Amino acid sequence: MNGTVVGVLRGGPSREHEISLMTGHAVISNLSRERFTVRDIYIDKQGQWYERGKVSTPADILRALDVVVIALHGEYGEDGEVQRLLERFNIPYTGSNSLASHFAMHKVWSKEKAKELGLRTPNYRFIEQGNDVDAATYEIIRTFHQPVIVKPVNWGSSVGISIVGGYAPVYHAISDLLAESGGVLVEEFIRGTEATTAVVENLRGESLYTLPSIEIVPPPNDYFSYESKYNGTTNEICPGRFSKKIADELSQNARIMHEALGLRHYSRSDFMVTPRGTYYLETNTLPGLTKESLLPKSLQAVGIPFPDFLSHIVDLAMNK
Repeated sequence: MNGTVVGVLRGGPSREHEISLMTGHAVISNLSRERFTVRDIYIDKQGQWYERGKVSTPADILRALDVVVIALHGEYGEDGEVQRLLERFNIPYTGSNSLASHFAMHKVWSKEKAKELGLRTPNYRFIEQGNDVDAATYEIIRTFHQPVIVKPVNWGSSVGISIVGGYAPVYHAISDLLAESGGVLVEEFIRGTEATTAVVENLRGESLYTLPSIEIVPPPNDYFSYESKYNGTTNEICPGRFSKKIADELSQNARIMHEALGLRHYSRSDFMVTPRGTYYLETNTLPGLTKESLLPKSLQAVGIPFPDFLSHIVDLAMNK
């Protein structure tokens, strides 16, 4: 058995279960077998844990591990829940701690943090359970240019997002999402070029090393939707075709948000670049690591092999 025993958590009870399986597969395939003994830990959609195809408990599985790579996405994986479990068992893990994960996943909280620090972010209205959806919709129609973006406040991978305009479509989009999620964010629709910028801690001699920003060009008549994220139809240009001034601003803002949200090891922040300036959208504490994902593309652009990145974040988790 080689050195450190690394458990890779994948699957999970979230709407991003299948994406997590792909991220987990990429991680398992690329972790160094010379340094690590790798354990594939599958969590099903009901939250049941498995190892080697057998039902088990977190306590039994975690007892045999030295460190965990969290390859989960969405609820349970990115909202602090699994992090709290790992903290209870005192198991080192990759990514941000439970508190930072919880707050960063809440899009309203992270947007408010960005505004405090002087970053632009799209205007929005937050609707929670119990709010008057009819009154909120009237206010949105009256005060926002149409269409608007309607999104769940704490899901990822563009799941549940719609771009709609007019009273009935906006009302139904809010009502349908509110029935399933913890809250709905309605944002002004910013026209521009979407960009994403990742940071990695303690890499190449920098405390916060910024990877090149990626320019995201969705297919015609689509936005960066769940489907276009993973079906290969989006053109992702790395480094993006941004001026030095904009590229520097994206890098600086990604670092600002990583620190402001109290994140750890690595993160990826999303922006919209417009002639009026750069707008902050949100930050991902566990960005996807599939072959279609953005962070591996930016690693490749600066000559960092994916297995080296994985070894690096495991070392960060173990404070090596």
